[in-house]
Amino acid sequence: MNKINLFKNDIKTSINYSENGSITINVADNNTLLVVAGELDSNLKKLENLSGSKIFFRGNSIIIKGEKKSNKKVEEAIKMLINQFRQDGFVEVNDFTYLFNRSDKKEKPFDDKLHSIDELIKTPRKSIIPRTKNQKEYVKALKSNEIVIALGPAGTGKTFLAVAVALTMLVEKKIEKIILSRPAVEAGEKLGFLPGDIKEKVDPYLRPLFDALYDLFGYEKIQKKIDDGTIEIAPLAFMRGRTLKNSFAILDEAQNATSTQIKMFLTRIGENSRLVVNGDPSQIDLLSKSQSGLKSSQNILKDIKEISVVEFDHTDVIRHPLVTKIVKAYQKND
Repeated sequence: MNKINLFKNDIKTSINYSENGSITINVADNNTLLVVAGELDSNLKKLENLSGSKIFFRGNSIIIKGEKKSNKKVEEAIKMLINQFRQDGFVEVNDFTYLFNRSDKKEKPFDDKLHSIDELIKTPRKSIIPRTKNQKEYVKALKSNEIVIALGPAGTGKTFLAVAVALTMLVEKKIEKIILSRPAVEAGEKLGFLPGDIKEKVDPYLRPLFDALYDLFGYEKIQKKIDDGTIEIAPLAFMRGRTLKNSFAILDEAQNATSTQIKMFLTRIGENSRLVVNGDPSQIDLLSKSQSGLKSSQNILKDIKEISVVEFDHTDVIRHPLVTKIVKAYQKND
């Protein structure tokens, strides 16, 4: 039987590999073990259903028996849950179920490399782990490039990861302000007819961005930063004439912006700023789809080395597994 330490910083947690292919994960900390196993061992039972392996909870050990390939997946999922609990104090069950719904079998979403300092995004409330190759490339681009353009279907993490990196840079004082923008297509950019101030007028269009902010930082803290101007809500139509300095600006739903509008947004860049343009070319709400400037901007700017372009597809969808099937079906039809 081969015994190795599972984590560098925790000699009390180890993993044993037996000659018959079974795997035993020993966890000395009872609290960690109980959280990872789930209420009434619900997490382990879910892993059994997903993998086909048999999982036993005995004392301070989790024993995995079955086919070698399935056992390895269960091991990776449990390691990920333990790492996540020790990092954030909770576990996300959807994280390990995602592993078994991947259509790209060559990808290893729960490889230990995902826990490296370069790929982890540490926000005030939780740490975010990019799960796919494209997500890892996207996070790397967000951290290192001044301008990033991301295209892909809903559920691929375009908005969530951009907000997470922006908040991290704000907390680390690498920037002074986060600016959220989006084309208000349904109102024809004529927001004056809607009741309330600018924030109230554009709130319905920026709801995905707010959801991400609240999830990563907390409602009260986000509201305070909106009130003091650290986080600014700026309709795309109101960005003209500005120069953004020490800022992280996100243009969401950019498939509903024209080439002229995207050009206007990108040319707002100033000293020590990051600009992100996100969109899904398959969800254009403009009266004429040819008016969308997202794909044309991608083609025009692709040869500028300072600008990173990341394209997601259905294999990067991290919502409910059914979303992946829906996206794939529509892509096939198109």
